[in-house]
Amino acid sequence: MVRFGVVGTSRIVDEFIRCAKLHSEFSLNAVYSRTKEQGRIFAERHGIKNRFISLEEMAQSDQIDAVYIASPNSLHAEQAVLFMYYGKHVLCEKPIASNRRELSMMVESARHHQVLLMEAMKSTFLPNFQAVKQNLHKIGAVRKFFSNFCQYSSRYDAYKMGEIPNAFNPVLSNGSIMDIGVYCIYPAIYLFGKPKKVIANGILLDSGVDGAGSIVLHYSDKEVIISHSKITNSQVSNEIQGEEGSIVIDKISTPKMVKIFYNNGSSEDIGQEQCNDFMYYEVKEFIHLINKHKIESNINSLQLSLDVMEVIDECRKQIGIAFPADM
Repeated sequence: MVRFGVVGTSRIVDEFIRCAKLHSEFSLNAVYSRTKEQGRIFAERHGIKNRFISLEEMAQSDQIDAVYIASPNSLHAEQAVLFMYYGKHVLCEKPIASNRRELSMMVESARHHQVLLMEAMKSTFLPNFQAVKQNLHKIGAVRKFFSNFCQYSSRYDAYKMGEIPNAFNPVLSNGSIMDIGVYCIYPAIYLFGKPKKVIANGILLDSGVDGAGSIVLHYSDKEVIISHSKITNSQVSNEIQGEEGSIVIDKISTPKMVKIFYNNGSSEDIGQEQCNDFMYYEVKEFIHLINKHKIESNINSLQLSLDVMEVIDECRKQIGIAFPADM
């Protein structure tokens, strides 16, 4: 069994626990919360034995082998480095850090302490996304990838009423690129590598974060066009266009339908059997790597995370988004 602790008590942690419990080698042993009462309520809901209001004490605890970090983005690096210092493996929610500088520090710590560090980007582990990679050759030379993720935030109404929820707070390293756009950037770089050039535009909100935007990743032989938003919804699918056909993907973050449409008029469903407990697959990979004494995933590799964060940094620079974490 791999004994996990969780940092945070938000809905994403509830979902992580629900999916992780499907794995026979997952054991939930601890939770950290800033407040004792919130930690108690969360622990009772999930049957967690050990509760902490001190990250240092949790990191030093002999009750956990690994930690899932789902705190605000701006806290990821500091918390991950603390846990790795005490020999704990770290599965960190996306985006894994505020910027590339922070991530470089995290990678250095993981390698120094010989522990596993992995970004919790679930989409790349899903069977349907892996089916896209495995069948990419069927559409010939890829020339264009249109990647779209626009999801109206449940917190935007509060923002429009004058509040500054976490989702729109630059102090916490948030915004559309960080929370939504990363779902488009990550698989593009996974499939095609780091681009030669990046062009970004965005709609800046008064709080100092972007509410929506577009990104073009230029390669020598193709381009990736990204549309992302936290202030609008979209029903448009994603499409990888090749010279011999195209692959249509219904939702880039959690693909359920993937289909090839060939130039000759025929089509092929390349969808795989896949459960809807999407976070299970990242947990499966993480536990497998621990059992094999690996400190890096071949899929969600540290270099991939570094390349993605470098692109995000460039996008923010072009749009004019600065976080306190950049200072």
